[in-house]
Amino acid sequence: MLRNSLVRKALVASGIATLMLSSTLVAGAATTTGTYNAANAKLVPTTLTGKTLQIATDPSYAPDESMSGSKIIGFDIDLMNAIGVTLGLKVNHNKVTFDNIIAGLLSKKYQVANSSFTDNKTREKQINFVDYFQAGEGVYAKSSSKVTFTGFSSFCGLKIAVEKGTVEETDAAAALKACKTDKTGKILSFATQTEANTAVSSGQVTVGFLDSQIAGYVVSTSKGAFKLLGSALNVAPYGFGTQKTPEGKALAFAIQAALKTLAANGTYGAILAKWGVSSGALTPAQMVINGAKS
Repeated sequence: MLRNSLVRKALVASGIATLMLSSTLVAGAATTTGTYNAANAKLVPTTLTGKTLQIATDPSYAPDESMSGSKIIGFDIDLMNAIGVTLGLKVNHNKVTFDNIIAGLLSKKYQVANSSFTDNKTREKQINFVDYFQAGEGVYAKSSSKVTFTGFSSFCGLKIAVEKGTVEETDAAAALKACKTDKTGKILSFATQTEANTAVSSGQVTVGFLDSQIAGYVVSTSKGAFKLLGSALNVAPYGFGTQKTPEGKALAFAIQAALKTLAANGTYGAILAKWGVSSGALTPAQMVINGAKS
């Protein structure tokens, strides 16, 4: 269970209550598909009633979202599908590169951003977030690498692969800017996480920097090609994004209500367990709107 270990270490600080909650919820869940809830459905804005929600996702971030043939699958996908069932809405998952998702939301091409988005204060200026999970940032390298990682200062002098538009891209840039001696470090940003992973395996870069549970998954499925470095950094919430419009705000409240219903009936915990990410579970009280820590 390597893909869980990194997140679990990072979440110790937030207490083990979340882990106990997720275990309890799994036990009570009959399915991972959700059940229609009339009270929650009443919260859906009338402008969206009977319509199909267009969801924007970058499916290069397994196990959260990835491709299986022509189908988008993953923890985030199952959870959004269950939210749709709970609210009585059909959902359609659209493949969009990560850096274009918020722009698509702002242009009203999509109603929901669902792609392992870290909820932070900068992004909250553009869109709303409904917090549903928490994760940190992780670092990995080729198994043969001699590099060690003890914190952001370890990035000095390294070539770092990130996905374009991510929090990791911003944090890596800040880390390199703070280097006092070795200022030869460089960031290479890629359109998808798959391309970033390839850059690490080819030796084009020294390390990969991405969300912690994704880093664990990349390593655990690499057949020994990669290894994790250090411990997770900057644990923060993930959020489903909606537009900062009356419709978008109402939709955010409906999604929040559905999430809490899924937590109460065990579906939320069952979905997380299915994808091996239970250690990132939030309690219902933590499923807030715009709960960024920084």
